[in-house]
Amino acid sequence: MSAPVLVVVNNPKSWPLKVKGVRLVSSRDYLTNESYADLDGARVYNLCRHYRYQSIGFYVSLLAAARGHHPEPSIPTLQDMRLVSIARLLSEDIDDLIQSSLAKVKSDKFTLSVYFGRNLAQRHDDLGSRLYGLFRAPLMRAQFARAKDGEWGMTSISPISASEIPEHHRDFVVEAAEDHFSRRPRPRRPTKKVRAHLAILYTPEEDNAPSNAGALKRFEKSARKLGIETEIITREDYGRIPEFDALFIRDNTSVNGYAYRFARRAAAEGLVVIDHPESTFRCNNKVYIAEMLRTNDLPAPRTMIIHRENLDQVEKQIGFPCILKEPDGTFSTGVKKVENEAELQERAAQFLERSELFIGQEFFPTTFDWRIGILDRKLFYAAKYHMAGSHWQIIQYTQTGAYVQAGDVEAIPLRRVPKLVRDTALRAANLIGDGLYGVDVKQRGKECFVIEVNDNPNIDAGCEDQVLGDETYDRIMQTFLKRIEALRRGARR
Repeated sequence: MSAPVLVVVNNPKSWPLKVKGVRLVSSRDYLTNESYADLDGARVYNLCRHYRYQSIGFYVSLLAAARGHHPEPSIPTLQDMRLVSIARLLSEDIDDLIQSSLAKVKSDKFTLSVYFGRNLAQRHDDLGSRLYGLFRAPLMRAQFARAKDGEWGMTSISPISASEIPEHHRDFVVEAAEDHFSRRPRPRRPTKKVRAHLAILYTPEEDNAPSNAGALKRFEKSARKLGIETEIITREDYGRIPEFDALFIRDNTSVNGYAYRFARRAAAEGLVVIDHPESTFRCNNKVYIAEMLRTNDLPAPRTMIIHRENLDQVEKQIGFPCILKEPDGTFSTGVKKVENEAELQERAAQFLERSELFIGQEFFPTTFDWRIGILDRKLFYAAKYHMAGSHWQIIQYTQTGAYVQAGDVEAIPLRRVPKLVRDTALRAANLIGDGLYGVDVKQRGKECFVIEVNDNPNIDAGCEDQVLGDETYDRIMQTFLKRIEALRRGARR
């Protein structure tokens, strides 16, 4: 039996909407009638007159979320729309479409009305659909302005109520709504009762994605065994986040990237997220990691937080050669080795153009780095990441950033990892959170040193899973299910 669909409006009599399976409900009735509170799996489309804080429209979306009714718009969507900076940032993902859709507009300002992802003018339908994907609000209005260079930019976007629809648009809106609600939902596998829905954010064409295609298939297989239905989503599915119970990020994370925005939105919607945006924020900034390790007396190579005023102290404090690290560099791309003062000055000038602080660290060569996987504050797996051939890093790039080669990955049973390495890695990861982490540790004799804590470590078929096999994927899916069910028990209480 399909889940009930409720369209909540201030006055149902003013809406001529008639679609099988769709119920028009007054906002007051939805908020006060307990029969709606007990509906299982309902979806709520909130078309109220106002959405400002503590208005009736605000409370419809708020209580719908608390009841598990997946409201559109949700409270986080309303917040995204209200913050001009966030709205503009999200619209950058569809900039090419904005330029092509508005290319023939003569004036320097343009208003686009989007009704259930559609616009009256067919040439703007694609833009309306993508905006609906980003900002899941049934009725909304976007404002655009042309800059001096001729490029269009979105200046604001906001939800609108049914009462704000112009009279000559109403027939089209009803048609768009009926078309939207009449579409058949995506079929779900009938073989097993679905206990949860998991979205996996993944970009197949990304060279350095933290999981390969083989790993994705194994994640899906493990999820099915537990009754978790998975769906691979991409950067275009931002607006669909509330449809799921959990989000697993298998995409490159950076605080300025779309994966981080997905994580923040999912966390705000109450989903289980691995990795949580707070973990991404902490792990992605090497200045934070350096200070965290120092403050908590965890062993690390001699390290400096470098700025313009102490640049002349690098040779004295850590010596040459040394390693310079951009705060948010990933996959070795923001890590450079300098041999002398001249190279230091050259690289520092480049780094300081982008950040007020960066990291300097002593260099000592090893043939491999330990990678210790941590999940849910427990040791998970271990691997030796060998250096790329004739190179000092695990991954080798050209000066322009093109990939050259990577060293071998050799999974190792945890019992064969030195206890000091295991304990140190676990202490470091537990300072970040309770997600999935990969701690890089260098070993020199009887000493070990934490190099990094990674928030979305590689899980590749044929690499990190060499020891545990399918259990690698099973443990992660079991963690998701445990957390989803814990959230549900808390909500029921």
